[in-house]
Amino acid sequence: MQRSLALLAGVLVSTPVVFVQQAFAQNEAREVEEVITTGTRAQERSSSESPAPIDVITGEDFTNQAETDLANLVRNVVPSFNVNTQPISDAATIVRPANLRGLAPDHTLVLVNGKRRHRAAVISWLGNGVADGSQGPDLATIPSIALKQVEVLRDGASSQYGSDAIAGVMNFILKDSNDGASIEAKFGQYSEGDGDLYSIAGNIGLPFSDDGFANLSFEYSESDPTDRSVQRTDAANLIAAGNTAVANPAQIWGSPLVKDDIKLFGNVGLDLGNETEFYAHANLSSKFVDGGFYFRNPNTRGGVFSGDGGATLLVGDLLDAEDGVLDGTAGCPTITITNDVPDQAALNQVINDPNCFTFQEIFPGGFTPRFGGDVSDAQIVAGVRGEMKNGLRWDVSASGARNEVDFFIRNTVNASLGPNTPTFFNPGDYTQYEQAVNADFGFSPTPETNLAFGAEFRNEEFQITTGDEASFEIGPLAEQGFSAASNGFPGFSNIAGGKNSRENVALYVDGEWEATDELLLGAAV
Repeated sequence: MQRSLALLAGVLVSTPVVFVQQAFAQNEAREVEEVITTGTRAQERSSSESPAPIDVITGEDFTNQAETDLANLVRNVVPSFNVNTQPISDAATIVRPANLRGLAPDHTLVLVNGKRRHRAAVISWLGNGVADGSQGPDLATIPSIALKQVEVLRDGASSQYGSDAIAGVMNFILKDSNDGASIEAKFGQYSEGDGDLYSIAGNIGLPFSDDGFANLSFEYSESDPTDRSVQRTDAANLIAAGNTAVANPAQIWGSPLVKDDIKLFGNVGLDLGNETEFYAHANLSSKFVDGGFYFRNPNTRGGVFSGDGGATLLVGDLLDAEDGVLDGTAGCPTITITNDVPDQAALNQVINDPNCFTFQEIFPGGFTPRFGGDVSDAQIVAGVRGEMKNGLRWDVSASGARNEVDFFIRNTVNASLGPNTPTFFNPGDYTQYEQAVNADFGFSPTPETNLAFGAEFRNEEFQITTGDEASFEIGPLAEQGFSAASNGFPGFSNIAGGKNSRENVALYVDGEWEATDELLLGAAV
């Protein structure tokens, strides 16, 4: 599936004189972009001198693509990085798990300007076998127009960076110019005529006093859903048997709807004098995602339409549900199913009896839930770094972050509530909070050696907010075989809700010795 139409427009805002200056600056930038900070704690070195395999991707590599999701953009230029569409995969549809070298998403350390990026609130499940149980960062919260380059260390680096870097490291370097501006507009569509994508993004560099910069970026995009479905066999059989209420296709297989995808990013730097610099970056983002789910067959879906695999329809006795005594007070008939067709006479008797109930009264053609959520993300990082007269380099920083996913599921039921069930549920939300403080030091006793040491304190909190009561309630028809909670994605009950936290303290020592021009030795603890 490829997009058949892509439009990319760029506008450079500058005076003719500044344009000439920028032309020289761009030539210089091409040289600087080969300088990397990932994979070494020595002062910046070129990618060819790095002791580890590092890919350097420029912002221009992203601009030339008719995509907006950063995970897709990176996938298209880094062969060892993979992310795919996750239709009908619960929360993995909302925050897609990405992996480097085929390992779990949280086995790749993600940095922005060399500082740890926080985790997303979603713990992957049903994403794929590799991702199950993992909790990695959400790359889709970063606008590609804010990036100067991306450094991808595609090898294990846990000895240097910790267990988060078993698969490797990705360092997203933000633009840091103090002048110039650009605007991008993108439109894309798949060859099948769906999945329309609209995006507008901008970046501007501003002076921050006489010795600093403020580089600001934004992106707004929307993406229509795609449909690569073929009719399910069971749904086709129902239609062939005369059930005209079954949709065609009964189940949508494709990308979700993404609306109001807003991303803001800012990067600030200020020279304080005496070889000291203040730096900070921050972001805000939010979006709405609405995806598909599996079809609920009106004859066979257990706990909703049937209790015996489709031999008979599940019929609720509302009088028994009211008094709590299962004695068949209402005298509801048994509705047998033959060749995908329920006994119409018995079904009509149930429909006309206010004390009997079957979900075929509400959904004669079955139903297909829609699942999604509102995603919001925020982070701020600030610090001061410098170099003392004796050559000791130091960097002290602090960060705080929050990522939240507020779930919904609609066009479904809490079967145990019978005819009183709502069809829209708020199952609750996940929220991830992180705070960190870092202190890093390094010095080079000789031109060939470098020593570094430091410490980090990090606090992580994971919160589950309780959903609306109907999403987890055990209703009066539960004792008659009707399933409880919102069907497809049960809500978080008062027992499940709450907040859990953990604290991490880490120390490290790192050394490098360039023994010859061809040999670099390094060790880290």
